[in-house]
Amino acid sequence: MQSEVDAPCPQCAEGDTLTMLAMNSEIPYFGEHTQITVLCSSCGWKHTDFIPSDGQKPGFSSLVVDNDQKTMARVVRSSSCTIRIPELDLEVSPGGSSSGYVTNIEGVIKRFENAIETIIRGDDDGMGTEIAKKILDRLRLVKQGKDRVSVELLDPRGRSQIIHGEAISRELNDTESGDLETGPEIPVFDLS
Repeated sequence: MQSEVDAPCPQCAEGDTLTMLAMNSEIPYFGEHTQITVLCSSCGWKHTDFIPSDGQKPGFSSLVVDNDQKTMARVVRSSSCTIRIPELDLEVSPGGSSSGYVTNIEGVIKRFENAIETIIRGDDDGMGTEIAKKILDRLRLVKQGKDRVSVELLDPRGRSQIIHGEAISRELNDTESGDLETGPEIPVFDLS
């Protein structure tokens, strides 16, 4: 379903430029969900999120990635999800422009690699480059199945999950969910 949205763009404040796309579908082992994407034709701003059809509680999902086959495990990440790789002290929290996506563990690792490579390019004094390169080397070994790490999804809205037979899922406790960022608030639009 595609609808024009009668609201200004949250990024550029232009009016009459927003379009909302809503699509219901089934993600295997995750269930029925609605994918909502809001686009601005003026500035190109885009926000995507996944909303499960059943009510979700704050959730934790993790997988020990100890072989290259596990890098193919499906990952559904909502805009409110924090992703951690504790062994490497890596964490990405949702920011104001965070979007949801569907990928696999390899895709999550690639996103971390891209961020670390950007940091290395901007490290003028070279102080953090050696540590960053060691982290990159370990991430590459994990993708090849020659090292092991845990990938954790922590979602205070319960919309994210790792889909694999060995993945561990549980509800977040109040302390865990209270310490997490929730990402952007999707503007509520009246489509009537």
